[in-house]
Amino acid sequence: MCDVQLWIENHASSGLLSWADQQAAAKRFNVSVACIEAISLKRGILPTRYQRNGAMLSCHDQLCLFSSHVAVVGCGGLGGFVVEELARLGVGHITIIDPDVFEEHNLNRQLFSSTDVLGCDKVTIAAQRIAQVNPATVITPKVKEFRRDNGIGLLAGAQVVVDALDSIATRLELAEVCRELEVPLVHGAIGGWYGHVTTLMPEHHHLEQIYQQPDSRGIEKKLGNPSFTPAVIASLQVAEVSKLLLDRGDLLDNRLLMVDLLDMELSEISF
Repeated sequence: MCDVQLWIENHASSGLLSWADQQAAAKRFNVSVACIEAISLKRGILPTRYQRNGAMLSCHDQLCLFSSHVAVVGCGGLGGFVVEELARLGVGHITIIDPDVFEEHNLNRQLFSSTDVLGCDKVTIAAQRIAQVNPATVITPKVKEFRRDNGIGLLAGAQVVVDALDSIATRLELAEVCRELEVPLVHGAIGGWYGHVTTLMPEHHHLEQIYQQPDSRGIEKKLGNPSFTPAVIASLQVAEVSKLLLDRGDLLDNRLLMVDLLDMELSEISF
């Protein structure tokens, strides 16, 4: 291990380790690039991919993100953007849970969809994509439908869970499992020009206040989903996840942030 540390320190430039050197070190010492990233961050050396994070996140912060495990339930419009942004941010382990395959109607908004992957498992394609975006992020793909009876196993080890579902009934089951596991849940929902975000701490039951008709699939079917609304709401969810992992800033805890992109208005409801 000392040899690896010395090699990294000798090849770092201005406190940064390039992707080429990360790859070279992994090959030289027969370890994963994730291992090299961990060693680098522990030595206070930032992989160059995170250079633009440096003004707002310290090397210690980056190590905290790298050491974190986030579960994303749903890999469609919201989930695709959430997964990619978490990986680009530097979260080290992401579990992705979704039973579906890509269909043609996904092409207008789902980040990982393309004509080449129609009929393919969403989580498998997501894992392949993230392997190209940030190979140091470990992806655990689970082609499973989230349910109350399998939820504890699917979310095992996650420090934060992201709700990227489109079923109200399943969202409520997810909230119940997160309470049981005592894990925060970052909830987001979209429909047409509109969306909302809130962060649910384990002791809260706010989702039941938001949704009064648990059998409904929500308003997505009625209002539609364009390309931009999922990207906006997913980004707000990722901001909440990062604050939870880093224990920083004011969370949307006990607050529901509502976004109206048609009139460009933000409003807030307190629980």
